[in-house]
Amino acid sequence: MGKIIIVSLLVAALCFSVIGCYTLQHQVGNGAQGSTTVSARQWYILWGLVPINTVDSQAMAAGATNYDVKSQMSFVDVVIGIFTGSVTVYCQTVTVTK
Repeated sequence: MGKIIIVSLLVAALCFSVIGCYTLQHQVGNGAQGSTTVSARQWYILWGLVPINTVDSQAMAAGATNYDVKSQMSFVDVVIGIFTGSVTVYCQTVTVTK
């Protein structure tokens, strides 16, 4: 009985990790011309349906006209989600490269 519970928890954790590993990339203008990065965390409630805060990638670019925006649920976000997921709070990392 204990092995079944442990295996079920491991499978659930693996499924959560695989589902959470996605990346959205956007290129603005000609894309990043350098390697300067700025990151922020976007928070959601109700399983990702309602954003709690707003991450403004244009403000993060600080006036640059050519930059890349990457939104992803990183490993750290998955670990945070393990603890906050029970109250339906999730996050993802938004990174702007100029």
